[in-house]
Amino acid sequence: MATGPTRGDGANHIDGEWVPSSSTLEVEDLAEGGVFAELSAATTAQADRAVAAAATAEPAMRETTVVERAGWMETIADGIRDRADELTDVIVREAGKPIASARGEVASAAERFDRAAAEARDQQGEYVEGTTAGHEGWEAMVKPQPVGTVLCVTPYNYPLATTALQVAPALAAGNSVVLKPASKTPISASILAEIIAGTDVPDGGFNFVAGRASEIGDALAGDGRLDAVALTGSTSAGKHIARESEMVTLHMELGGNAPALVFPDANLDRVAADCAKGSFKYAGQRCSAVSRVLAHESVHDEVVAGIEAEMDAWQPGDLFEESTTVGPLISESQADWVEELIDDALDRGARLVRGGDRDGRTVEPTLLAEVPHDARVLHEEQFGPVAAVAAVADEAEALSLANADPFGLDASVFTADHDRAMRLANAIEAGAVRINGAPSHGLGDIPFGGVGDSGIGREGIGYTIEAFTTTKSIVL
Repeated sequence: MATGPTRGDGANHIDGEWVPSSSTLEVEDLAEGGVFAELSAATTAQADRAVAAAATAEPAMRETTVVERAGWMETIADGIRDRADELTDVIVREAGKPIASARGEVASAAERFDRAAAEARDQQGEYVEGTTAGHEGWEAMVKPQPVGTVLCVTPYNYPLATTALQVAPALAAGNSVVLKPASKTPISASILAEIIAGTDVPDGGFNFVAGRASEIGDALAGDGRLDAVALTGSTSAGKHIARESEMVTLHMELGGNAPALVFPDANLDRVAADCAKGSFKYAGQRCSAVSRVLAHESVHDEVVAGIEAEMDAWQPGDLFEESTTVGPLISESQADWVEELIDDALDRGARLVRGGDRDGRTVEPTLLAEVPHDARVLHEEQFGPVAAVAAVADEAEALSLANADPFGLDASVFTADHDRAMRLANAIEAGAVRINGAPSHGLGDIPFGGVGDSGIGREGIGYTIEAFTTTKSIVL
């Protein structure tokens, strides 16, 4: 059995203290097998205490200065870099992520706290002068203020970087935070909690509760003392939280099913490279993954051949080898789901070009061609390493198929025709459309979020700070 950190006596950080629990979460080692780590699973009583502590700390958090909060961000970023090797090892094991990708995630998380420091310093109010009848001569200072207490619910696929994308803006804006990580990947978040606990954040200003959503999720999301809920996760989880929560700000990045629309005038070499990366990176377990390639019928076969030629670079292997690019899926049930979608497509007449095999949680990168338009893989979020290529007759059919499901997170358009690119970018129902490239969102410079079943609001350091901020007008 692989060795790893054991935090069974101190997983939950509540009101400035590490609080043990009688039950534990066992975290599997997706790299070497066995149980990687154990840590305390929070009870509903501990979840309640965490929210209570955060609500009580709101005045102290509100009184902190921008300089203080920016200092926390920089200290946390340094702490992440100091523990980069440990965090990289943890992410490889708990998330099943190849080491090069895990190392990049750690660097990204640190950079997001640095950027939150810069954004915190840029928080400015404004001066407004009354101009309407009866308000001549009035003056107002309009000041940004924290919304209060923010619940951050984070996913398994980017357990540190996405956590940073929620927690850093919430703290930088002066909010109290309750962090609940995914129960499958809580160890990297618990290390982040240790780093934050070592700063000068007031007691109760940051609280960490690890636990199963089925046990503490509703107790947290339905707590009337919350002022905002941030969730990165599935559409079903988002809808459930929306039903459970009270009148709070909802900030949700949910499921995706990104189409890539490919036209005859596109650079097909670039199409192949970007669609392969978009489909197979982190075994497709990304909400922005290219889930379906809608290729004009005149270039369908060339697109398929091009993606197939790229697939040697995207194969499973030892997660601790620098050259490995694809790892296992997070669970057997997720592998079952991906296999089900592949089988459905084949039953409906799709052609298996390459892949399709499965070994436990590892699904071989799979390329499907001539996928019928009614195949489920074109309409349901797969979260697996499958490139599904469907032929379309023209621009209208491509657009109709792209907009045929309830998701609207990301899309790509590959064409040399500027007018077509802009026409489709405006018509596709998605939060972001990439022209001649696979979806990519970096560290949060560009707002990231969706429409329909893909979420509410936009992520990005500055954009998320705005979501966790309200304004107060002081009128003279």
